[in-house]
This record gives sequence, C-alpha cells and structure tokens, in this order.
Amino acid sequence: MDTPALPPPDNTRDQAVLDKLSQIRDQLVLLKTDRTTYLRSQEVIPLYDETLQQVKQLEDLGFVDGKPQTQLAHVLDSCFRILSLCFLTIGRNNEAPAVYAPTTIILRLLDHLAESDLYSAKDLEAMEETLNKLAVNVSRDMACPRPYVTLLSRRIELCRTSLAALQERLKRLEDPLPEIYERLISIIRTISRANTRPTVSTSEITELQKKAQEIADQRKDGNFVTEDGGVPAGNDIVNDVLARCLAWAEVSLERKGAASIPDRFRALYDKLIRVRNHLEKLSVTHAWALREADLYDYHRTLDRIDDMRVNGNWVDEEGNPAESYVRRMLLYLIRRSYGFVFSLMIASQPVSEALLPVYNQLRTLKRCLTEVMDNGSIRTVREVYPYSMKLNSIDNMRVDGKFMVGDDIPEGQGRVTELLEDCFDLSRELKLAAEAAEAQASSTDLESRTASEVESDEEEPEEEEEEEDDESGGAPVMKPHNEVPIHA
Repeated sequence: MDTPALPPPDNTRDQAVLDKLSQIRDQLVLLKTDRTTYLRSQEVIPLYDETLQQVKQLEDLGFVDGKPQTQLAHVLDSCFRILSLCFLTIGRNNEAPAVYAPTTIILRLLDHLAESDLYSAKDLEAMEETLNKLAVNVSRDMACPRPYVTLLSRRIELCRTSLAALQERLKRLEDPLPEIYERLISIIRTISRANTRPTVSTSEITELQKKAQEIADQRKDGNFVTEDGGVPAGNDIVNDVLARCLAWAEVSLERKGAASIPDRFRALYDKLIRVRNHLEKLSVTHAWALREADLYDYHRTLDRIDDMRVNGNWVDEEGNPAESYVRRMLLYLIRRSYGFVFSLMIASQPVSEALLPVYNQLRTLKRCLTEVMDNGSIRTVREVYPYSMKLNSIDNMRVDGKFMVGDDIPEGQGRVTELLEDCFDLSRELKLAAEAAEAQASSTDLESRTASEVESDEEEPEEEEEEEDDESGGAPVMKPHNEVPIHA
C-alpha cells in the first residue's frame, strides 16, 4: 500500500517502528480483502496487540489533533482505522478499539459542515448521539491500554468541541426560523443532488426554486417576523441561507447539470460519482452485503481526493482552480459520500460477519411476524407452521446452545439468541391467536348450524302432516308414541 509523500522518521527507532507498522498494515489489508473466509477474532487481536506494542515506543503519535503530518503518523493512522473496522466486522462494536474509525469520519464531516456553513439540526443530532455512545464504550473498556484510551478520549473531545461550535449557531435561531432554516437546507441539498445527474430536469429545479421563493415571500420588509410582528433572533443567518438557496437554483438552471463539467475535472467527478453510487447501494443492502472493513478503502479514497484541494479548492494540472459551480458539485459528492460511510459505520451490529446470515434471517422473520401480528391476518394454526418450521431449523443449528462455525464460536451469540427468543415468543403469540380465531370460527359455525337445524325442525312436522293429509285423503293418521324422527 502506498504512503503519501510525507516527512520520514528522523531517527532509527522511529524508522524501525514505521517498518513494523507497515508490515502490520499490509497484513491487515490482506486479511480484510480475503473473501474466502470470514474475519475471526483470533486473527485480528494479535495484530491489534502488535500495533499497541509499537505505539508504546513512540513519544508523540503526531496526529491526535489533526491529519497525520509524517509517514509514521500516516501508517499508524491506517493501522488504527483498519483495526477499528475489523473490530466492527467481528462483532466487537462495543469495545474501545472500534471507536477510532467513527471518530475519524466524524471529525472529517464536522470540518466540512463548518466549511460549508450549511447543515441541519438532524446532522448534528446523529453525530452527538454517536459520540455519546462511543464515549461510553471507551470508558467501559477496562482491558484497553491507558495510552490508547487517552488517544480515543481526546479524539472524542475534539469532535465534541467542533460539534458544540456548530450547535451554538443553530441555537441562536428563534421561532419560527428553525423550521424555515431546515426547509432551506433540504432544498439546497435536493438541488445539489439534481446537479450531479448528467442532465438536470429544468422543471424539478424550477419547482424547488418556487418553494424557496415562497419562503422569501413570507418576509416583511426583507425580514422574517414572529407572531407578534417582531424580527426573530437569527434573522440574518436564515436570510443568508435563503439568498444562497435562490442563487444556487439560478446557477443550476443556467449550467444544467454535470454535462457542464470541464474535461480537466471530469475524471475527478467520475471517480466521486462511482464512489457515491457504490456507497449509496451499500446503504440499501448493507445488512447482507457489507463487510465493515471494506469501508476503509472508500474512506481512504475520499480522504485522498479531499486532501488534493489547495486553499479549499481543486486545481487542474496547470494549477488553475475549479470554478465555483464545479467546486460545489464536487464538494457535495464528497460530503455525501462521507455521510454514507458514517451511516454505514453506525449501522453496524455487534454480531460477527460469520453470524450475520442467521442474524439477518431472524431480523427479517421477526419483522414478518410483527407485521402479521399487527395486521391480525392469521386465521388458522396451519398458517403459523412455516414460521415455526423456519425458527426450529435455525434453533437446531445450535450446538450446546451456541451457534458454531466450524470449531469457532463467533461474536454476537447473545444478540442472535435474544432475537431468536423474540421470534419464538411472537410465534407462540400468533399460534394462540390462531387457536382463538379457530375456536371462535368453530363456535360461530356451530351456532349457525344449530339455528339452521332448529328452523328445520319447526318446518318439517308441518310438511309431514301436509304429506300425510294428502296420502290419507284428509283422514288423520295415528303415530306410535315411540317413533322418533331421524334427520339427515
């Protein structure tokens, strides 16, 4: 794996550490790309321990407060990232080593949000919630070496500091501005997404422009107003976002999408489109198709493209910067891609990839059972049999209560077992509901048949008498007392 042109170590000790870490990184890359088998703890943990042994020899990690500035810091950062994603892959999500990669992507996202000055409260809420969970995982992992805990805690605090600065800006918005602000952010992002297509639908952009103009028309004398007619706090902020939204719509109508990308930036644009599309597809199929360790390649690719910028903009081979429209399109793609990577990381379940097929089947089965229960569509016990058979087949896979893969006991046993028990509980509830439905149907049918028989009993004697009268010519017929009528 290539290492960027960064300053090399200035002493033999650090050079030896760099060489060893490079070997560990290459081993990790080979491990994560091997699709012939699943990742196992016994393969990942030794490499994690070796990495920490090398860290102990370093006085300064060189990248805690920012991007790696040396070859050694870059390689160590790569090792920590891959190890973190490998911990997610083997289902050890709640341990401290799994925290590193999410904090890295959050730091990058926060930098981009601060640069663009366009972000929603939902963006920040998702990151804040994730940081809180990561902090808990770090504090609870007593087995993690203190130097590494210190590094992870510092990175979480850096994220929280950047996050607080962004949140402070939104806190200045007084009602009714927060809702208006969120609508404008949504419109801007929708326009940006439309711009990444080969051709832009003029009607779509026009409709979005119309929505923005409707918001602008709500103002009085150029200001938004409260219910009592005052100018709310944060009016200048929202007015600025509105102006940017309207201007972006105008430019988009004029440029008409990605077709206007100059050839000198076409290759970069195409690469970002491919990355974005792959990540977008994974966001839909991740439960079945994603190995978390694969996110490293996407993450690194995005970092390389992002770090190519000079003074915040990309330049061509001759050093000419991209024009504003092109820059905004590229930034949208890279930020959207970072967002997908973040979402895929936090969607990871604490279950080893070896157990994911079983886990995903149980999740699907539970969802089906829940929907059937809510809809009340089960009417007979026989309809419950397919669910029961599937559950029993999964339950029979266990050996002494454990799901085994060969001789291994993959991580995530508790989560899968809990899900299996939930499915059994739902299946039993459905069976009881079906039995009750059958009993009710049987009772209703019995009542219906009894009523029919009673009605028949009341009608038949009259018919018999009429028949007998006809046969006897009107003379009465005497019937023995022991004669009992038999009904078919």
